[in-house]
Amino acid sequence: MLKNDFTLSANDQAKLDAAKEWFRNAGYGMMIHWGLYALPAGEWKGERMKQKYIGEWIQQYFRIPNAEYSRLAAAFNPICFNAEEWVKTAKDAGMKYMVFTSKHHDGFAMFHSKVSKYNIVDATPFGRDVVGELAEACYKHGIKLGLYYSQDLDWNHPDGGGYLAGKTWSGGYAWWTNNWDFPDKEAKDYSRCFEEKIKPQVKEILTNYGDLCLIWFDTPKTISPAQTDELYRMVKTYQPGCLVNSRIGNGYGDYTSAGDNEMPKEGQDIRLFETPATLNDTWGYKVSDTNWKSPQEVVRLRKLCRDRGANYLLNVGPDYLGRIPAVSCDILREAGSIWDNDVK
Repeated sequence: MLKNDFTLSANDQAKLDAAKEWFRNAGYGMMIHWGLYALPAGEWKGERMKQKYIGEWIQQYFRIPNAEYSRLAAAFNPICFNAEEWVKTAKDAGMKYMVFTSKHHDGFAMFHSKVSKYNIVDATPFGRDVVGELAEACYKHGIKLGLYYSQDLDWNHPDGGGYLAGKTWSGGYAWWTNNWDFPDKEAKDYSRCFEEKIKPQVKEILTNYGDLCLIWFDTPKTISPAQTDELYRMVKTYQPGCLVNSRIGNGYGDYTSAGDNEMPKEGQDIRLFETPATLNDTWGYKVSDTNWKSPQEVVRLRKLCRDRGANYLLNVGPDYLGRIPAVSCDILREAGSIWDNDVK
């Protein structure tokens, strides 16, 4: 049972209850992994990530120093990005909400953060607040917006978390923490990262972009129960109707996020449950990954989730120009048509 016992006023509790009811009925959402990692697209200095490794982890995979990786920002100018096109793609596919990576593990913010200049407005020639534009487009077209935020791992901060966790799930290839720029494990103190960057940036996304349907936290490897509690309470203080997923850590959350591509089991005790899934094998854009799910497979998995009381959160990875790949759009479009005509 998730810990969600923060005491709210009657009015705020009603907002939270309504949000849970909406989530229970939403069924289908779009996740979007997009950041600097779309530029290398799974390749670095003539080498290519192996198939099973995911594109947004390229800095870890190749152990790229921050001084080098951050130079990608100077080349990041996604002139084809159009928030309304993204939102319409999701809406036309039958999706009810969108979850966008406001900051992934590389520490780069896709919104205008006053906490760190390492963000898309201050550090790139593009100079536009992607989260702000998505918030406006979602509001205009009736799609709810949620934001992913990596609250533990931050490879750009010397005290980013993960240093207690050892190697990652990625075949034991990489580490959760940045131990090439910051190799002294004993010198790291996640509480400094938490106070200097995590908390103030979470406050920014809660207070600058209107109502959020949820915040999607991830990889709680270092965060303490007290820090998780503080973060959870912060969300409920600023937006009581904003749901928090279980990956905030330490047993907290308003709903359960399954493992990546993990389907709910038949007969499983599900209250509020969501399966985050990929269209191919990666989350962030990776040019060599063409292992796409068919529209029929997307429909099958969406129906499996629906029949077992779970939401299906299906990811797309836009490219370095800001385009959702055409093959992704084709799959979503056809899957939506099959659903409307044969399943719904």
